[in-house]
Amino acid sequence: MDDTTPKTSTLTGEAAAAVARQLDRTRDLLTVGNVFSEPYQLDDVTIIAVARISGGAGGGGGEGTDDEQSGGGFGTGFGLQAKPVGVYRIRDGEVDWRPTVDVNQVIRGSQILAGVALLCATLLMLRRR
Repeated sequence: MDDTTPKTSTLTGEAAAAVARQLDRTRDLLTVGNVFSEPYQLDDVTIIAVARISGGAGGGGGEGTDDEQSGGGFGTGFGLQAKPVGVYRIRDGEVDWRPTVDVNQVIRGSQILAGVALLCATLLMLRRR
């Protein structure tokens, strides 16, 4: 094989197939059925839980660039996150939305606000000197 002959890799086809499989799995998981729960009854109230689903998939590839070393390699990755965002409550034909409260997010926001306030107070004290 001379330098003008294009090199082919069997991993290229395998990598593309692996990425396609991961994307299919991602598409299957990111559906409306995973966002809204099945409705369930509590006395005279119907509850439908709602979640925020996010995710993604990716893949890689590779080729060798040095004639003395064999090349190759590929990889795929997948991530999925589900967070509850609230419930729809249906009672007597009326629908209302009840959002969830993420206590960790409230605490994190309070810490950031306290840090900014402390920084501003420190700068004001240093400026008065």
